[in-house]
Amino acid sequence: MSDNEHQKNVLGEKLESCSIDPLTGWFRDGCCNTNEVDHGVHTVCAKVTTKFLEWAKTAGNDLMTPHPEFNFPGLKDGDNWCVCASTYAESIKAGTACKIYLKKTNYKTLEIIPLTKLKKNAIDLS
Repeated sequence: MSDNEHQKNVLGEKLESCSIDPLTGWFRDGCCNTNEVDHGVHTVCAKVTTKFLEWAKTAGNDLMTPHPEFNFPGLKDGDNWCVCASTYAESIKAGTACKIYLKKTNYKTLEIIPLTKLKKNAIDLS
């Protein structure tokens, strides 16, 4: 059970859904919810780009190849996906970071990436 009604985004507000097509999230509930079992901290709602996906693959995280056995369609440019906070932090350093949604990114991300860095790549900065 995801307990998503109690999880907040990085702005301290209710966490919004990231994607239902493709269905994302640690719990595959469409939100970047997390718990103590999610060692990858899948909390950053990213609008992935080809550049980011190709970089992630070379970094050992292939998000492009479909894996039907895990109900994973493979991602393409423009898809929204809950990516691991540490992977996203590395993509910032590598200069391959894609845009993200602050209102859809879990507050747990702030334990790994400062809000100032997240805001630099935010789509929904208000």
